[in-house]
Amino acid sequence: MSVPNLNRKLVLEEAIRTPDSMGGVTEVWTPVGEIWASIDARGGAERLIAGRTVPITKFKIVTRAAPFGSPSRPRAEQRFVEGGRVFDILAVAEMDGAAQYLEIWAEEGRS
Repeated sequence: MSVPNLNRKLVLEEAIRTPDSMGGVTEVWTPVGEIWASIDARGGAERLIAGRTVPITKFKIVTRAAPFGSPSRPRAEQRFVEGGRVFDILAVAEMDGAAQYLEIWAEEGRS
């Protein structure tokens, strides 16, 4: 396995959900930390979201590994932000047998 080129600084964010006074929930995204990563586009499609067609791009994102339960280990339902771009995390797995890197599947365009 070649060493990934972790040349993009991403902000890992987590949603904080708070009940509102109308019986719903308010969602605020809060930074958890910064992570260096490589990003590789893997395909795209269009989806109907809230009555409109939205382009969705799938990405494979690679980061250094972190132990399960560590706040620096990305997980599904979190997201990465880079400037104005948002990458919703769908799945996370060890990329290599030595568990040095994580392979993260994400989509841009859902939010």
